[in-house]
Parts: sequence; C-alpha cells; structure tokens
Amino acid sequence: MKVPSTALATHQSFINSALLRLVADQRLVGVAATGSWAENAMDEFSDLDLIIAVEPESWKQAMADRHQIAASLGELLAAFTGEHVGEPRLLICLYNSPLLHVDLKFLSVADVGSRVDEPVVLWERDRRLAQALASSTGTYPLPDEQWIEDRFWVWIHYGTGKVARGELFEALDLISYLRSTVLGPLGLLRAGCKPSGARRIEQLAPVLAEALESTVALHERESCYLALERCVEIYRSLRLMTLIRREAAEEAAVTFLNVMHTHRVENYMIIKSPFSSFKSY
Repeated sequence: MKVPSTALATHQSFINSALLRLVADQRLVGVAATGSWAENAMDEFSDLDLIIAVEPESWKQAMADRHQIAASLGELLAAFTGEHVGEPRLLICLYNSPLLHVDLKFLSVADVGSRVDEPVVLWERDRRLAQALASSTGTYPLPDEQWIEDRFWVWIHYGTGKVARGELFEALDLISYLRSTVLGPLGLLRAGCKPSGARRIEQLAPVLAEALESTVALHERESCYLALERCVEIYRSLRLMTLIRREAAEEAAVTFLNVMHTHRVENYMIIKSPFSSFKSY
C-alpha cells in the first residue's frame, strides 16, 4: 500500500486498523481510497474517503450490514446514509479517538468502473479491484455552461425579489448557491482546477477567492443587493463567448435588480473587481 506523503499518523493508523478487519470479511473484494488521499493533498482536517468493493452476490447483504461493518472499524460515534447528496450507497461516519470523519462507499466490484476520480487501491483479492478500475477512466463532471446560462438570470430575478421583500435569509441562501454552483466551479475551471464547487478556492485560485469575497453578504438589504450585483459582474467575466446568451432575460433581470436597489447612495463608487480585467471566455 502506497501512503501519500501528506497523510498524517491518524489517517494511517485508521487505515491500517480498518484493513485488518475488512480483509477478514470474505464478502469483500478490496478497498480503495479517493479524495485527498488519492490526490496526496491531505492535512489535519482531511477526512478519509473509502470505496469498499463487494462481491456482486453479497452486495445487498453488505449494504444491510454496513452500520455493523462501520462499527467494527473503530469507536463509531455516528453514521448516516448519503441520500442527501444523491448517494444512498454512502455511509458517512464520525469516529472517536482520534476524532475522524470517514466516508465509506459500498459498491459491487462490477460497478467501480463508473466513477468521477481515480482511486488508489489499498487492498484487494486477486487484483480484482485493480482490474475493475482499469476497465475505465474516472472523469470529473464539468459544469454544463449552457444549463447555467439558461437559469442564471432567473436566479438573479428571484434573489432580487427576495431582497426587496425582506426575505434576506432566502436571499443569502440563493447567493451562496450561486457561489457554489456557478461562480466557484466556473472560476476553478478557468484556473485549470477541478470545478468542485467552492472547495479549496482560497488555496487553488486566490484571485477568484478575492473576487468572491464581495459576494458574501450580511443580513442587510444593501449588502444583499451589492452581492447580487457582484455575482452578475463575476459571472459575466467567466461565461463562455460561445454560449447561446439569454440576452432578453439578462437585460430584464439586471434592470429589475437596478430598479429594486433604489436606496443606493448616489455617489457610491463601485469597487473594481479583480475579475474586471479578465477576458470573457
């Protein structure tokens, strides 16, 4: 087993102990790590993302027993399944001594080829897991930029209405959604990084992070209006020239935002965004 240079003793200790228990389960074909372990990008706050490959005929039983399997790996404090992230095969665990977040994804070995990344095999029987992984290549899904353009201006109109009505928590949620679903992924993609929401933007794309600071609003109308305006500005700087632009919707939504923002101080000076000098893609 190759251990990444960034792994800490706590991560290695859990892996070593867990493998001793998992190897003994004859239903299992192998264990692989994804995420920070596979990317050699761990730190003291990193969790462990493990794929547990199961014999196809034993997968349903392993799924039924997964809480017991997880409990056998350490002092399990809590565990719940991942339907909220669209992955019911995932068991999200919190262990104690040391406190460690571990995601366990139970897959039939026949299904491990369908993936978005390149796992690192930690243990396997008869090279069956490695062979299954070799049958395909993990491809991280890119944002559908036309899908975003088709929706972005409706979102701006919706958020503006929430601010105007005084539903500021709703508006703050919408702005956060734009940051994680639109601005973060597009900005990371333009920076040559994996477009994984807003993850590690501060380290991977500091110019993007600086621009996004102005989209973090307070629970105040003025702050929310300004954040929405900055979302518009940053999005315009990031979107592709080749998109079918929804120009009528863009004009209507931006006009509505400007009209609703009537309490703007007349001599307010717009701070130049770090993205204002970027070319449109």
